[in-house]
Amino acid sequence: MERASPHSDSLLYASLIVILLLISYWFTTKCFKIISGIEDSAEDEFELSTVCHRPEGLEQLQEQTKFSRKELQVLYRGFKNECPTGLVNEENFKQIYSQFFPQGDSGTYAAFLFNAFDTDHDGSISFEDFVAGLSVILRGTIDDRLSWAFNLYDLNKDGCITKEEMLDIMKSIYDMMGKYTYPAMREEAPREHVENFFQKMDRNKDGVVTIEEFIESCQKDENIMRSMQLFDNVI
Repeated sequence: MERASPHSDSLLYASLIVILLLISYWFTTKCFKIISGIEDSAEDEFELSTVCHRPEGLEQLQEQTKFSRKELQVLYRGFKNECPTGLVNEENFKQIYSQFFPQGDSGTYAAFLFNAFDTDHDGSISFEDFVAGLSVILRGTIDDRLSWAFNLYDLNKDGCITKEEMLDIMKSIYDMMGKYTYPAMREEAPREHVENFFQKMDRNKDGVVTIEEFIESCQKDENIMRSMQLFDNVI
């Protein structure tokens, strides 16, 4: 069987980034199924009676994100419908994400993604956490989006991606995609992808990929740049 080619890895990197879109797409689709039209009201101002976490006001979230008032209202209605307490813990997040990949095991990748949204590392994702990440993914610049993806892959948040971290990511992707990724998976396939990733992105060959190297390499890759366009006009 042939080894993974640099071109196939280029497509893989693009697919990894596009996976970030799925969780936001699921929430927004659910939101728009729930809401057919929104009028301003006291409830739209996030006046809730039975929640564990009360989100910040609309005006403050508008200033902190790139969403309009109405978009925030729609997003919150959907978020509250799925997360009545106002918070999502890691297990609930994994359950939500597993709906995309019933043929595989998405638990490990979902945990990585959860940690990327849980920026204050308090073990839960609030509505503020959710819309802050969503704003970057859907409305941020290319550099913003790539920086967010880099933070996802930098598992210990030390400012660089190691081969060990990328191997964990690759294995979680293979596990998540299940039979659709590898009808007859070779054990060495994830490691080969990691080696190709570092050959492409570790420009100074010091054994780690910095955020500068990651962004520069992604910007020079046509497949990744095309994948970025899929984030536009989701909501």
